[in-house]
Amino acid sequence: MAVLEKIRVKFGIAASIIIALGLLSFIIDPQEVVSAFQNMSSKYDVGKIGKKAISYNDFQAEVDRMTTINELLSNGQQNAQAQEQARESAWQDLIFRNLFVKNAKAAGISVGKDEMVDLTTGTNLSPLISQNPAFSDASGNYSRDAFLSFIQNKNSDETGALQAYWDFLQTNISNNQYFEKYSSLFSSSSDANPVLIKRLVAENNNTADVNFVMIPYGYQTDSSIVVSDEEIKKYYDTHKKFFKQKESRDMEYVVFEVTPSAADIAATRKEITELHDEFAKSDNVKSFLLKNSDRPYSAYWYKKGDLRTVAPSVDDFVWDGGAEISDVIANGKNFYVVRVVDSKMIPDSAYVSHILLRGTNAKAQADSLVGVLNAGGDFATLAGQYSDDKNSAVDGKLGNLGWMTQNYMIPGFEGIFTAETGKPYVMTSQYGTHVVLVSKKSQPIAKKQVAILEKETLASKETFNEFYNRANKFATMASGSYDNYRKAVDTLKVYSHPMNKFPESSNKLGSIENTKEVTRWVYDNKPGKVSPIITVDNNYFFVTVVKGINKEGYADVKDVSSSIRQQLYTEKMTVKKAQEIKDKIAGLTTLEAIAEKLGTSVTSKSGVAFSSNATQGLDPKFIGAVSVSPEGKVCGPIAGNMGVYVYEVTAKNTGSFFTEDDAKSRLAQQAAYMTQAIIPIMMDDADVQDNRARFY
Repeated sequence: MAVLEKIRVKFGIAASIIIALGLLSFIIDPQEVVSAFQNMSSKYDVGKIGKKAISYNDFQAEVDRMTTINELLSNGQQNAQAQEQARESAWQDLIFRNLFVKNAKAAGISVGKDEMVDLTTGTNLSPLISQNPAFSDASGNYSRDAFLSFIQNKNSDETGALQAYWDFLQTNISNNQYFEKYSSLFSSSSDANPVLIKRLVAENNNTADVNFVMIPYGYQTDSSIVVSDEEIKKYYDTHKKFFKQKESRDMEYVVFEVTPSAADIAATRKEITELHDEFAKSDNVKSFLLKNSDRPYSAYWYKKGDLRTVAPSVDDFVWDGGAEISDVIANGKNFYVVRVVDSKMIPDSAYVSHILLRGTNAKAQADSLVGVLNAGGDFATLAGQYSDDKNSAVDGKLGNLGWMTQNYMIPGFEGIFTAETGKPYVMTSQYGTHVVLVSKKSQPIAKKQVAILEKETLASKETFNEFYNRANKFATMASGSYDNYRKAVDTLKVYSHPMNKFPESSNKLGSIENTKEVTRWVYDNKPGKVSPIITVDNNYFFVTVVKGINKEGYADVKDVSSSIRQQLYTEKMTVKKAQEIKDKIAGLTTLEAIAEKLGTSVTSKSGVAFSSNATQGLDPKFIGAVSVSPEGKVCGPIAGNMGVYVYEVTAKNTGSFFTEDDAKSRLAQQAAYMTQAIIPIMMDDADVQDNRARFY
């Protein structure tokens, strides 16, 4: 247990957890998915990677492994975001293990035992070992003794946590090696040969000055341009890969949001008004707010403007009201009474150092260290000798936590802003007992501590029942078929929200979150089926209907015909417009004459470079044409993306600002992009199926 605690401390205050390839581990509660899992048929898997099916048990075992590591490093802290990231990390690890490593081995790549020994205990240490805070000494450097102590203790750890952490490290070290070796095949094959470098240098140093006339296409539809069904089908057949789709649903839904009535709002105003005088006289506002307010007391020091996030009128009272306590302030369905508790000149930030002490004698030891410091003792030296936090060394000095603000500080350190500069003092936090020294502060500004009595108007039971009855009436009328659903929409004058290509992963409808239950219902039912009332967050009543199923594969031509029709119309229209311009300007030899004929003017642009067309705000087709056109000749018309161009290159220039080093750097960047695409391409080639959304 001592080693476990040491690792937790090392990974505690101001520490970074180094995890290979971004496979971060987070805590997850497996009970969260039990109910969903029980409702699913056992034939469903969480996913499929190549030929290997990933069952729910396989996936949960991976999540549990990540959980064990995270519990070791973070004392079991968790939140909703961490749970979602845990699932993602577990999935990515399975991808890596069951797909990437297998492909790397098939390419002849291996990571041997001797290599792993060298990476973990030899002269070529992996960063997961050499930069791991768990294996560092008092100065933050890698300690072989600390590493060997960990190895010796893992076998006697009855919890198995140390062994799990060691297995985790070895797996990620091995994975790193496979990835680096495989990706080096791409980077090494990206040969920056002299011919390619010379071409890149030339392309980036050659620019053109150009005068041009542009006639925009406009937005009016040309009824003479016809796109036939045969043309649409031909385009679909030759571009079918662009119409690949994941499984989805077409659906509609009606939602009834429970909102407080006028009577509910009046009752809340009456309630807070009756508390006003008692709040004004209370000697313990923290206790009063804990008992009576929707907003607890905060010791935060607010500057002018900070409280506008609560309500502009609250901030106005605090800084312009001139009184200690406000009348009742209304802001929508929320009501406030504001009491100014204290006013001071407070800095925004303070530079803090600390010595962390633990154990039964921590307080007495802290008092002794304060005495030593007051007598001239060196803080960094004492921190190195006594502090349990060996990882905080901002600016190279042990004990330094650096600059802290109210929004970026260790819990419990709130007193640093009013503490005397240069005078050490003792305080306690959830981490232990601290000797704290504030060495400098930013310029103090006017700030206030404020107690806010807040009451949010909630819907009463009567109001809740009223909205439920509305939803129930709609659900009853809509039951049975899509036709009934539409009749209910028209009869009751409610809005139906259409949702096409609704994904199974969705947990949000409009601005309403936590709608996974709605998603599950939609995917469990057939087209034409109308749902019963589905309640979300006890505040929204959904009734939904399934309109269609879009199976995984390729979209039906009828579903994409409108977009194809628009694409083909645009192509035909640009050709027609270019021909019309050509006919109008036939025989004209100068841009000025052409501009006059077309009722527009000549525009000039200098420094047009083909290699960087995305940054110039010009039509890519126009830039491409300019780059290969002769100097001094009127060219065009060219049909671009935005309009038709007629132009003349007036000068071509050669610079020397783009060097061979720039060219090599660009090629290296392209190689890096290829490396990033390795795993996604492997996943596409292996037809990886991700069905996690069915369970979470």
